[in-house]
Amino acid sequence: MGKSILYVNACVRKDSRTKRLAEQLLIKLGKPYEEINLGNINFSSISEEYLNKRDELCSKGNYEDSMFGLARQFSEAEIIVIAAPFWDLSFPAKLKQYLEQINVVGITFKYSEEGVPVGLCRASKLFYVTTAGGYYVPEEYGFGYIKALAQNYYGIQNVQQITAIGLDIKGADVEEIMSKAKDNLSKIDLS
Repeated sequence: MGKSILYVNACVRKDSRTKRLAEQLLIKLGKPYEEINLGNINFSSISEEYLNKRDELCSKGNYEDSMFGLARQFSEAEIIVIAAPFWDLSFPAKLKQYLEQINVVGITFKYSEEGVPVGLCRASKLFYVTTAGGYYVPEEYGFGYIKALAQNYYGIQNVQQITAIGLDIKGADVEEIMSKAKDNLSKIDLS
């Protein structure tokens, strides 16, 4: 059946340009994918009670509880596409909530005896798709956070950012910018 693709959609707007670009990438990948629309998920709040339950289950190696469903799904995917617009030097809050759900010791990573994270995810690649209205899109913020988690915790070394920026600058030709971003997909290593 080919590699399994997990599409994490953190786009809020119905006509999201980030979503359009991510969908172009998914077409280029040419394989079926499973989509998680984060806007449709009511995440549990991370409370002391929640953490105590999670820690107790993890200490027993009991990962069958539904609270670990998203983590298991993420860990088992072979390619991951995250679509998240660039907001306030980061990404929508729903993506942070999702990350809090999937960061589970024993599913997406473990610690070595020296206390160093060791990735447990199957994915060989993670694509981070984002768009921004302006040109100030420092890599170390939204994308940098995702890249650090992917490489240092999940064990996914091949992390690529796909962008279209300057979309809301007065006089910008949005369709031309989006077309160039789509054309740039041909330069991405998809193997």
